[in-house]
Amino acid sequence: MSNVITMILAGGAGTRLEPLTKERAKPAVPFGGRYRIIDFVLSNFVNSGFFKIKILTQIMASSLIEHIDRAWQLSSVVGQYINPVPAQMRKGAHWYLGTADAVYQNLNIIRDEEPDYVCIFGGDHIYKMDVGQMLRYHIQKKADVTVATVPVPVSEASAFGVIEVENDWRIKGFEEKPKTPTSIPGRPKKALASMGNYIFNPRILIEELERDAANKDSSHDFGKDILPSMINNKNAFAYNFTANTITGMSKAERGYWRDVGTIDSYWTANMDLITVTPLFNLYNYKWPIRTYYPSYPPAKFVFAEKGQRMGIATDSMVCEGCIISGGHIDKSILSPRVRINSYSFVTESILMEDVEIGRYAKIKRAIIDKGVKIPSDMRIGYDIEEDKKKFYVSPNGIVVISKGTILE
Repeated sequence: MSNVITMILAGGAGTRLEPLTKERAKPAVPFGGRYRIIDFVLSNFVNSGFFKIKILTQIMASSLIEHIDRAWQLSSVVGQYINPVPAQMRKGAHWYLGTADAVYQNLNIIRDEEPDYVCIFGGDHIYKMDVGQMLRYHIQKKADVTVATVPVPVSEASAFGVIEVENDWRIKGFEEKPKTPTSIPGRPKKALASMGNYIFNPRILIEELERDAANKDSSHDFGKDILPSMINNKNAFAYNFTANTITGMSKAERGYWRDVGTIDSYWTANMDLITVTPLFNLYNYKWPIRTYYPSYPPAKFVFAEKGQRMGIATDSMVCEGCIISGGHIDKSILSPRVRINSYSFVTESILMEDVEIGRYAKIKRAIIDKGVKIPSDMRIGYDIEEDKKKFYVSPNGIVVISKGTILE
Protein backbone atom coordinates (compact mmCIF):
# COMPACT_ATOMS: atom_id res chain seq x y z
CA MET A 1 0.00 0.00 0.00
CA SER A 2 1.27 3.50 -0.84
CA ASN A 3 2.13 5.97 1.91
CA VAL A 4 -1.35 7.34 2.63
CA ILE A 5 -2.67 9.50 5.42
CA THR A 6 -6.39 9.67 6.15
CA MET A 7 -8.25 12.59 7.69
CA ILE A 8 -11.80 11.92 8.91
CA LEU A 9 -14.05 14.98 9.17
CA ALA A 10 -15.95 14.56 12.45
CA GLY A 11 -16.46 18.10 13.69
CA GLY A 12 -19.91 19.06 12.40
CA ALA A 13 -22.83 19.91 14.66
CA GLY A 14 -25.27 17.41 13.13
CA THR A 15 -28.22 19.69 13.88
CA ARG A 16 -30.56 17.79 11.52
CA LEU A 17 -30.17 14.72 13.76
CA GLU A 18 -31.29 16.46 16.93
CA PRO A 19 -32.25 15.57 19.58
CA LEU A 20 -29.81 12.63 19.27
CA THR A 21 -26.98 15.14 18.74
CA LYS A 22 -28.06 17.43 21.57
CA GLU A 23 -25.25 16.13 23.81
CA ARG A 24 -22.92 14.29 21.41
CA ALA A 25 -21.19 14.71 18.06
CA LYS A 26 -23.00 13.08 15.13
CA PRO A 27 -20.25 10.48 14.50
CA ALA A 28 -20.62 9.39 18.14
CA VAL A 29 -24.35 8.63 17.84
CA PRO A 30 -25.03 4.91 18.51
CA PHE A 31 -26.06 2.86 15.48
CA GLY A 32 -27.04 -0.76 15.03
CA GLY A 33 -27.11 -1.50 18.74
CA ARG A 34 -23.46 -1.76 19.69
CA TYR A 35 -21.71 0.57 17.21
CA ARG A 36 -21.13 4.30 16.79
CA ILE A 37 -21.61 5.91 13.37
CA ILE A 38 -17.87 6.61 13.05
CA ASP A 39 -17.07 2.89 13.42
CA PHE A 40 -18.21 2.28 9.84
CA VAL A 41 -15.74 4.59 8.08
CA LEU A 42 -12.93 3.51 10.42
CA SER A 43 -13.69 -0.17 9.76
CA ASN A 44 -13.57 0.53 6.02
CA PHE A 45 -10.07 1.99 6.28
CA VAL A 46 -8.67 -0.62 8.64
CA ASN A 47 -10.19 -3.48 6.62
CA SER A 48 -8.68 -1.89 3.48
CA GLY A 49 -5.20 -1.79 5.03
CA PHE A 50 -4.98 1.95 5.81
CA PHE A 51 -3.55 2.52 9.29
CA LYS A 52 -2.60 6.21 9.50
CA ILE A 53 -5.78 8.02 10.47
CA LYS A 54 -6.46 11.40 12.05
CA ILE A 55 -9.99 12.28 13.21
CA LEU A 56 -10.70 16.03 13.13
CA THR A 57 -13.12 16.76 15.97
CA GLN A 58 -14.74 19.95 17.20
CA ILE A 59 -18.30 20.18 18.56
CA MET A 60 -19.25 18.10 21.65
CA ALA A 61 -16.39 15.72 20.99
CA SER A 62 -15.97 14.27 24.49
CA SER A 63 -17.88 10.99 23.99
CA LEU A 64 -16.42 10.60 20.50
CA ILE A 65 -12.85 10.94 21.75
CA GLU A 66 -13.58 8.56 24.63
CA HIS A 67 -14.94 5.98 22.18
CA ILE A 68 -11.88 6.30 19.90
CA ASP A 69 -9.55 5.83 22.87
CA ARG A 70 -11.39 2.68 23.98
CA ALA A 71 -12.08 1.04 20.64
CA TRP A 72 -9.39 2.07 18.17
CA GLN A 73 -5.91 1.53 19.55
CA LEU A 74 -3.50 0.50 16.77
CA SER A 75 0.19 -0.37 17.04
CA SER A 76 2.44 2.70 17.12
CA VAL A 77 5.43 0.33 17.03
CA VAL A 78 4.80 -0.25 13.32
CA GLY A 79 3.64 3.29 12.56
CA GLN A 80 -0.10 2.71 12.92
CA TYR A 81 -2.44 5.19 14.60
CA ILE A 82 -6.02 6.41 14.85
CA ASN A 83 -5.80 9.73 16.66
CA PRO A 84 -8.48 12.32 17.45
CA VAL A 85 -7.33 15.87 16.72
CA PRO A 86 -9.25 18.54 18.66
CA ALA A 87 -9.75 21.95 17.06
CA GLN A 88 -6.81 24.15 18.11
CA MET A 89 -7.26 27.56 16.40
CA ARG A 90 -3.95 27.13 14.58
CA LYS A 91 -4.74 29.77 11.95
CA GLY A 92 -6.38 32.46 14.06
CA ALA A 93 -8.87 33.08 16.83
CA HIS A 94 -11.65 31.02 15.25
CA TRP A 95 -12.82 27.43 15.14
CA TYR A 96 -13.24 25.54 11.87
CA LEU A 97 -15.05 27.71 9.33
CA GLY A 98 -15.91 24.77 7.04
CA THR A 99 -14.72 21.33 5.98
CA ALA A 100 -11.85 22.76 3.91
CA ASP A 101 -10.77 25.05 6.75
CA ALA A 102 -10.70 22.05 9.11
CA VAL A 103 -8.04 20.40 6.94
CA TYR A 104 -6.26 23.73 6.28
CA GLN A 105 -5.85 24.30 10.01
CA ASN A 106 -4.18 20.89 10.25
CA LEU A 107 -1.85 21.05 7.23
CA ASN A 108 1.03 20.55 9.67
CA ILE A 109 -0.07 16.89 9.93
CA ILE A 110 0.19 16.38 6.18
CA ARG A 111 3.53 18.20 5.93
CA ASP A 112 4.98 16.19 8.82
CA GLU A 113 3.83 12.85 7.38
CA GLU A 114 4.88 13.59 3.76
CA PRO A 115 2.34 11.16 2.27
CA ASP A 116 1.96 10.13 -1.36
CA TYR A 117 -1.83 10.54 -1.12
CA VAL A 118 -4.35 12.07 1.27
CA CYS A 119 -7.80 10.58 1.90
CA ILE A 120 -10.37 13.01 3.27
CA PHE A 121 -13.59 11.21 4.25
CA GLY A 122 -16.68 12.12 6.23
CA GLY A 123 -17.27 10.41 9.56
CA ASP A 124 -21.05 10.18 9.51
CA HIS A 125 -22.24 7.79 6.79
CA ILE A 126 -23.18 4.10 6.79
CA TYR A 127 -21.57 1.99 4.04
CA LYS A 128 -18.83 -0.53 3.26
CA MET A 129 -15.99 0.37 0.91
CA ASP A 130 -12.65 -1.12 -0.05
CA VAL A 131 -10.79 2.19 -0.13
CA GLY A 132 -7.85 0.52 -1.88
CA GLN A 133 -9.98 0.13 -5.02
CA MET A 134 -10.71 3.86 -5.05
CA LEU A 135 -7.02 4.66 -4.55
CA ARG A 136 -6.00 2.42 -7.45
CA TYR A 137 -8.58 4.19 -9.61
CA HIS A 138 -7.16 7.56 -8.55
CA ILE A 139 -3.65 6.45 -9.51
CA GLN A 140 -4.80 4.92 -12.81
CA LYS A 141 -6.55 8.15 -13.81
CA LYS A 142 -3.55 10.26 -12.77
CA ALA A 143 -6.05 12.39 -10.92
CA ASP A 144 -5.35 15.39 -8.73
CA VAL A 145 -8.59 14.70 -6.86
CA THR A 146 -11.02 11.80 -6.98
CA VAL A 147 -14.54 12.11 -5.56
CA ALA A 148 -16.54 9.04 -4.52
CA THR A 149 -20.04 9.20 -6.02
CA VAL A 150 -23.25 7.22 -5.84
CA PRO A 151 -26.51 7.44 -7.83
CA VAL A 152 -29.46 8.78 -5.81
CA PRO A 153 -33.06 9.55 -6.81
CA VAL A 154 -33.35 13.01 -8.38
CA SER A 155 -36.09 13.76 -5.88
CA GLU A 156 -33.54 13.38 -3.04
CA ALA A 157 -30.46 14.84 -4.76
CA SER A 158 -30.97 18.40 -3.51
CA ALA A 159 -29.57 17.26 -0.16
CA PHE A 160 -26.18 16.44 -1.73
CA GLY A 161 -23.48 17.81 -3.98
CA VAL A 162 -24.43 16.76 -7.53
CA ILE A 163 -21.74 15.89 -10.07
CA GLU A 164 -21.77 15.88 -13.87
CA VAL A 165 -19.24 13.65 -15.61
CA GLU A 166 -17.91 13.04 -19.11
CA ASN A 167 -17.72 9.56 -20.64
CA ASP A 168 -14.39 8.84 -18.95
CA TRP A 169 -15.82 9.98 -15.57
CA ARG A 170 -13.86 13.24 -15.63
CA ILE A 171 -15.88 15.77 -13.64
CA LYS A 172 -17.26 18.56 -15.80
CA GLY A 173 -19.73 20.08 -13.34
CA PHE A 174 -20.38 20.23 -9.62
CA GLU A 175 -23.15 21.96 -7.72
CA GLU A 176 -23.66 21.82 -3.98
CA LYS A 177 -27.28 21.04 -2.97
CA PRO A 178 -28.92 22.32 -6.20
CA LYS A 179 -32.62 23.16 -6.26
CA THR A 180 -32.91 21.47 -9.66
CA PRO A 181 -30.43 18.56 -9.75
CA THR A 182 -28.98 17.43 -13.09
CA SER A 183 -29.80 13.80 -13.85
CA ILE A 184 -27.39 11.15 -15.10
CA PRO A 185 -27.44 10.94 -18.93
CA GLY A 186 -29.72 8.07 -19.90
CA ARG A 187 -31.02 7.77 -16.32
CA PRO A 188 -33.49 10.64 -15.91
CA LYS A 189 -34.63 9.54 -12.44
CA LYS A 190 -31.11 9.40 -10.97
CA ALA A 191 -28.47 12.02 -10.13
CA LEU A 192 -24.81 11.44 -9.27
CA ALA A 193 -24.24 12.49 -5.65
CA SER A 194 -20.95 13.19 -3.96
CA MET A 195 -20.39 10.97 -0.94
CA GLY A 196 -18.14 13.60 0.64
CA ASN A 197 -15.16 11.24 0.30
CA TYR A 198 -12.05 12.47 -1.53
CA ILE A 199 -8.55 11.35 -2.44
CA PHE A 200 -6.05 14.15 -3.17
CA ASN A 201 -2.49 14.43 -4.30
CA PRO A 202 -0.95 16.26 -1.31
CA ARG A 203 0.80 19.05 -3.23
CA ILE A 204 -2.39 19.95 -5.06
CA LEU A 205 -4.42 19.77 -1.85
CA ILE A 206 -2.08 22.13 -0.01
CA GLU A 207 -2.09 24.61 -2.90
CA GLU A 208 -5.89 24.63 -3.13
CA LEU A 209 -6.40 24.99 0.62
CA GLU A 210 -3.94 27.87 0.87
CA ARG A 211 -5.57 29.62 -2.08
CA ASP A 212 -9.02 29.10 -0.53
CA ALA A 213 -7.90 30.35 2.89
CA ALA A 214 -6.80 33.64 1.31
CA ASN A 215 -10.22 34.16 -0.28
CA LYS A 216 -12.36 36.17 2.14
CA ASP A 217 -15.49 35.45 0.10
CA SER A 218 -15.12 31.67 0.39
CA SER A 219 -17.21 29.50 2.71
CA HIS A 220 -14.12 27.27 3.02
CA ASP A 221 -16.00 24.10 2.15
CA PHE A 222 -14.84 21.23 -0.09
CA GLY A 223 -18.17 20.92 -1.87
CA LYS A 224 -18.98 24.60 -2.25
CA ASP A 225 -15.50 25.98 -2.94
CA ILE A 226 -12.59 23.57 -3.41
CA LEU A 227 -14.08 21.12 -5.92
CA PRO A 228 -15.80 23.70 -8.17
CA SER A 229 -12.53 25.62 -8.46
CA MET A 230 -10.58 22.47 -9.44
CA ILE A 231 -12.86 21.25 -12.22
CA ASN A 232 -11.53 23.50 -14.96
CA ASN A 233 -7.81 23.53 -14.15
CA LYS A 234 -7.06 20.22 -12.41
CA ASN A 235 -7.57 16.51 -13.14
CA ALA A 236 -10.79 15.89 -11.21
CA PHE A 237 -12.45 12.49 -11.55
CA ALA A 238 -15.53 10.82 -10.09
CA TYR A 239 -15.32 7.31 -8.67
CA ASN A 240 -18.33 5.05 -9.15
CA PHE A 241 -19.00 3.59 -5.70
CA THR A 242 -21.40 1.00 -7.11
CA ALA A 243 -18.38 -0.67 -8.77
CA ASN A 244 -16.71 -1.17 -5.39
CA THR A 245 -16.82 -4.76 -4.14
CA ILE A 246 -15.74 -6.48 -0.96
CA THR A 247 -15.41 -10.15 -0.12
CA GLY A 248 -18.66 -11.69 1.05
CA MET A 249 -20.89 -8.86 -0.17
CA SER A 250 -24.18 -9.82 -1.79
CA LYS A 251 -25.29 -8.28 -5.07
CA ALA A 252 -28.19 -6.56 -3.34
CA GLU A 253 -25.86 -4.84 -0.86
CA ARG A 254 -23.49 -3.38 -3.46
CA GLY A 255 -23.73 0.40 -3.61
CA TYR A 256 -25.44 0.69 -0.21
CA TRP A 257 -24.68 4.12 1.26
CA ARG A 258 -26.80 6.08 3.67
CA ASP A 259 -26.46 9.64 4.90
CA VAL A 260 -28.06 9.28 8.33
CA GLY A 261 -28.37 13.02 8.77
CA THR A 262 -32.03 13.14 9.82
CA ILE A 263 -34.10 11.20 12.32
CA ASP A 264 -36.10 9.54 9.54
CA SER A 265 -33.02 8.46 7.54
CA TYR A 266 -31.32 7.28 10.75
CA TRP A 267 -34.35 5.18 11.75
CA THR A 268 -34.70 3.72 8.24
CA ALA A 269 -31.01 2.76 8.05
CA ASN A 270 -31.28 0.96 11.39
CA MET A 271 -34.36 -0.91 10.18
CA ASP A 272 -32.35 -1.98 7.10
CA LEU A 273 -30.23 -4.12 9.44
CA ILE A 274 -32.95 -6.44 10.70
CA THR A 275 -34.76 -7.74 7.63
CA VAL A 276 -34.39 -11.44 6.86
CA THR A 277 -32.04 -10.55 4.00
CA PRO A 278 -30.65 -7.25 5.30
CA LEU A 279 -29.92 -4.40 2.90
CA PHE A 280 -26.83 -3.76 5.02
CA ASN A 281 -25.35 -6.97 6.39
CA LEU A 282 -23.48 -6.85 9.70
CA TYR A 283 -22.89 -10.61 9.56
CA ASN A 284 -20.21 -10.62 6.86
CA TYR A 285 -17.30 -11.84 8.97
CA LYS A 286 -14.86 -11.22 6.12
CA TRP A 287 -15.50 -7.47 6.47
CA PRO A 288 -16.14 -6.92 10.19
CA ILE A 289 -17.49 -3.67 11.58
CA ARG A 290 -15.22 -3.07 14.56
CA THR A 291 -16.02 -1.29 17.80
CA TYR A 292 -15.54 -1.36 21.57
CA TYR A 293 -16.95 -4.44 23.29
CA PRO A 294 -17.80 -3.92 26.98
CA SER A 295 -17.63 -6.84 29.42
CA TYR A 296 -21.35 -7.46 29.72
CA PRO A 297 -23.04 -10.87 30.15
CA PRO A 298 -25.00 -12.47 27.29
CA ALA A 299 -28.55 -11.38 26.55
CA LYS A 300 -31.17 -13.26 28.54
CA PHE A 301 -34.80 -14.14 27.73
CA VAL A 302 -36.92 -15.21 30.70
CA PHE A 303 -40.47 -16.38 31.40
CA ALA A 304 -42.40 -18.69 29.09
CA GLU A 305 -45.90 -18.69 30.50
CA LYS A 306 -48.07 -19.51 27.49
CA GLY A 307 -51.02 -17.20 27.16
CA GLN A 308 -49.56 -14.87 29.78
CA ARG A 309 -46.03 -13.53 29.56
CA MET A 310 -43.08 -14.61 27.45
CA GLY A 311 -39.65 -13.08 26.97
CA ILE A 312 -39.47 -13.09 23.19
CA ALA A 313 -37.76 -11.24 20.32
CA THR A 314 -38.82 -11.49 16.68
CA ASP A 315 -37.03 -9.97 13.66
CA SER A 316 -34.80 -8.01 16.03
CA MET A 317 -31.18 -7.52 17.15
CA VAL A 318 -30.44 -7.78 20.85
CA CYS A 319 -27.05 -6.80 22.29
CA GLU A 320 -25.17 -8.19 25.25
CA GLY A 321 -26.40 -7.45 28.76
CA CYS A 322 -30.07 -7.17 27.73
CA ILE A 323 -32.82 -8.87 29.71
CA ILE A 324 -36.10 -9.62 27.96
CA SER A 325 -38.12 -10.34 31.10
CA GLY A 326 -41.53 -11.49 29.95
CA GLY A 327 -41.95 -8.77 27.30
CA HIS A 328 -42.06 -8.97 23.50
CA ILE A 329 -39.89 -7.00 21.07
CA ASP A 330 -40.48 -7.06 17.32
CA LYS A 331 -38.53 -5.44 14.46
CA SER A 332 -36.40 -3.55 16.97
CA ILE A 333 -32.76 -2.95 17.91
CA LEU A 334 -31.63 -3.09 21.53
CA SER A 335 -28.29 -1.64 22.63
CA PRO A 336 -26.47 -3.21 25.62
CA ARG A 337 -28.15 -3.48 29.03
CA VAL A 338 -31.71 -2.79 27.94
CA ARG A 339 -34.43 -4.32 30.10
CA ILE A 340 -37.88 -5.21 28.76
CA ASN A 341 -40.29 -5.96 31.59
CA SER A 342 -43.29 -8.27 31.63
CA TYR A 343 -46.30 -7.86 29.33
CA SER A 344 -44.72 -4.93 27.47
CA PHE A 345 -44.53 -4.73 23.66
CA VAL A 346 -41.94 -2.86 21.57
CA THR A 347 -42.04 -2.74 17.78
CA GLU A 348 -40.11 -0.93 15.02
CA SER A 349 -38.02 0.88 17.61
CA ILE A 350 -34.43 1.64 18.58
CA LEU A 351 -33.58 1.41 22.29
CA MET A 352 -30.18 2.70 23.37
CA GLU A 353 -28.03 1.58 26.28
CA ASP A 354 -29.60 1.26 29.75
CA VAL A 355 -33.15 1.90 28.56
CA GLU A 356 -35.83 0.18 30.63
CA ILE A 357 -39.39 -0.53 29.46
CA GLY A 358 -41.93 -0.86 32.27
CA ARG A 359 -44.64 -3.48 32.58
CA TYR A 360 -47.55 -3.30 30.12
CA ALA A 361 -45.92 -0.41 28.22
CA LYS A 362 -46.41 -0.30 24.44
CA ILE A 363 -43.80 1.34 22.18
CA LYS A 364 -44.09 1.75 18.40
CA ARG A 365 -41.80 3.50 15.87
CA ALA A 366 -39.70 5.21 18.52
CA ILE A 367 -36.07 6.02 19.29
CA ILE A 368 -35.39 6.03 23.02
CA ASP A 369 -32.02 7.47 23.98
CA LYS A 370 -29.57 6.26 26.61
CA GLY A 371 -30.75 5.73 30.16
CA VAL A 372 -34.43 6.60 29.72
CA LYS A 373 -36.89 4.68 31.91
CA ILE A 374 -40.35 4.15 30.42
CA PRO A 375 -42.99 3.84 33.18
CA SER A 376 -45.46 0.99 33.35
CA ASP A 377 -48.54 1.26 31.11
CA MET A 378 -47.13 4.13 29.02
CA ARG A 379 -47.95 4.20 25.29
CA ILE A 380 -45.60 5.83 22.80
CA GLY A 381 -46.15 5.99 19.05
CA TYR A 382 -49.85 5.16 19.14
CA ASP A 383 -51.17 8.73 19.37
CA ILE A 384 -48.77 10.99 17.47
CA GLU A 385 -50.61 14.22 18.24
CA GLU A 386 -50.39 13.46 21.94
CA ASP A 387 -46.72 12.48 21.62
CA LYS A 388 -45.92 15.82 19.94
CA LYS A 389 -46.92 17.60 23.13
CA LYS A 390 -44.11 15.91 25.06
CA PHE A 391 -41.47 14.65 22.60
CA TYR A 392 -39.83 15.37 19.28
CA VAL A 393 -41.71 13.66 16.42
CA SER A 394 -40.09 13.44 12.98
CA PRO A 395 -41.90 14.28 9.71
CA ASN A 396 -42.50 10.54 9.19
CA GLY A 397 -43.86 10.02 12.69
CA ILE A 398 -40.81 8.64 14.54
CA VAL A 399 -41.01 9.58 18.23
CA VAL A 400 -37.69 10.48 19.87
CA ILE A 401 -37.23 10.53 23.64
CA SER A 402 -34.05 12.39 24.49
CA LYS A 403 -31.27 11.33 26.80
CA GLY A 404 -31.93 12.59 30.31
CA THR A 405 -35.72 12.66 29.93
CA ILE A 406 -37.50 11.76 33.18
CA LEU A 407 -40.96 10.27 32.73
CA GLU A 408 -43.59 9.67 35.37
